[in-house]
Amino acid sequence: MRRRGQTAIRRKQPDFVLLFAILTLLAIGIVMVFSASFVRSVRFYGHPYYFLMRQLMWAGLGLSAMLFLANYDCWRYRKYVIFIYGLSLLLLVIVLIPGIGQVRNDARRWLGFGSLAIQPAEIAKFTTVLFLADSLAKRREKVGDLIRGLGPYLVLLGLTFVLVLAEPDLGTAVAIAAAAVVVIFAAGAKIWHLAGLGVMAIPVLYWAIMGSDYRRDRFLAFLHPWDDPAGDGWQIIQALYALGTGGPFGTGIGYSRQKWFYLPEPHTDFIFAVLGEEMGFVGTSLVVLLFFVVAWRGFRAAMAAPDRFSCLLAAGLTSLIVMQAIVNIGVVTGSLPITGIPLPFISSGGSSLLTNLMAAGVILNISRYANR
Repeated sequence: MRRRGQTAIRRKQPDFVLLFAILTLLAIGIVMVFSASFVRSVRFYGHPYYFLMRQLMWAGLGLSAMLFLANYDCWRYRKYVIFIYGLSLLLLVIVLIPGIGQVRNDARRWLGFGSLAIQPAEIAKFTTVLFLADSLAKRREKVGDLIRGLGPYLVLLGLTFVLVLAEPDLGTAVAIAAAAVVVIFAAGAKIWHLAGLGVMAIPVLYWAIMGSDYRRDRFLAFLHPWDDPAGDGWQIIQALYALGTGGPFGTGIGYSRQKWFYLPEPHTDFIFAVLGEEMGFVGTSLVVLLFFVVAWRGFRAAMAAPDRFSCLLAAGLTSLIVMQAIVNIGVVTGSLPITGIPLPFISSGGSSLLTNLMAAGVILNISRYANR
């Protein structure tokens, strides 16, 4: 039980519908990571369980964090928010230092060693929403002022965006910015202020895409993948082949052909394609339905939250999870440019899985105080 002023608020049971959706997505993810990765595990690591064991390890850590945060009231760590957010910014700086940050596929995004490496950008997704929810809840009357109210937050968000973009990781940078916009809007910002900022962001996004040969080629490949089917269009085309092969019911778990070195990184960003090939339209529809349930119950918890801070926090974290799912599925189906955003709870990846389960734990905690 916590007290809000003089009113006692009794803690209820968590939202079991939301919990069921998250655990089901996680279970599907573990099965699909093993199925999509065992070929590469055998080829590069000598046994079929390398990526499965990594996923199980991070799932265990993530579930422990989710369980803790679901039972540890979010109001109790508000006094540490500035420190937590500042630490995440520091990690974003440290990861860019040569010799400290790990470089993989020409990107410097990881800190640590081997399977225990973390991505500071993934942590920054969570901490940015936490910081905005706490600070905007305290400055309610100033949110409508673009310069004095939102100005300081836009500067901090710009700094976070630039640090993540420098790794480079445009997809995560855009995800952070989008979640931040949801929190700012929910806090009461004027719609025309956000619309104006959106217009101002267009040339920045254009420069971020066209200013890099790699990102420009990927963007143009999205528009015309068949112009270079053996080059930049290969990944999108192979994903579409996988989805088309799946049909209504799929080829069966373990029977994907595209994961046999046709589809690059089938266990990470493009795991939805393997899922569609092996589980068919029924399986992909189930995953989309589960993310719809996460969105429904998460925003429901936000709207029924007992105070402004928990409302903004639940809305921001729910939007962060759901928008990542929308973007990932959009990329795999050829509806959006390739961004490198994993599918929450399903794609292989330690930091992403951990932070998404932490976000789920916070939402579940807020749901325990929701006015139902």
